[in-house]
Amino acid sequence: MNLDPKKTALLTLDLQKGIFEMAPEAAIVLAPAAKAVEFARQKGFLLIHIGLGFSKGYPEIPEVSRFSMFREKGLMLKGSPSAEFHPKVFNAGDFVVYKQRVSAFTENELLMILRSRKIENLVMFGISTSGIALSTLSQASDLDFKCTILKDGCADLDQEAHRVLTEKIFPRQAAVMTVNEYIAQQSQ
Repeated sequence: MNLDPKKTALLTLDLQKGIFEMAPEAAIVLAPAAKAVEFARQKGFLLIHIGLGFSKGYPEIPEVSRFSMFREKGLMLKGSPSAEFHPKVFNAGDFVVYKQRVSAFTENELLMILRSRKIENLVMFGISTSGIALSTLSQASDLDFKCTILKDGCADLDQEAHRVLTEKIFPRQAAVMTVNEYIAQQSQ
């Protein structure tokens, strides 16, 4: 199924320098991710980079939180090197939406942007498969978006979790394919 570029957005999920520093093995996604981003640019899809971005002093993080490690390590502050998106997928001037929790839709303007542009289709990938990819797909599906997950653009510290999600769970809510399969399908 060819996706209408006017109704399609490609979301990169947490492809930030600080994330790659914490999980260097995830760099395996960079080549397919860069290929998917370049294809989206050529097709005229709305390209949005979603990532963690906290304010100075980390007011978004409560005293006890799974996100406390970012505050303790001084990571993912908006404008800091750790919050920058990887240069293999990001160009100056690209559209960025920050979040302060796991899902790309949490407490930000993403849904408003997608609705205002009449986006119906979401193509997404990122780090981690069992984190932002799972949470974002679940919420996007509940919001009635037609979703595609590019599995070789996703990585997880737990390879078995990645396999189970991409082979058994994600197909219930999305088309799941590799970047090359996706490009071939959209080029027909």
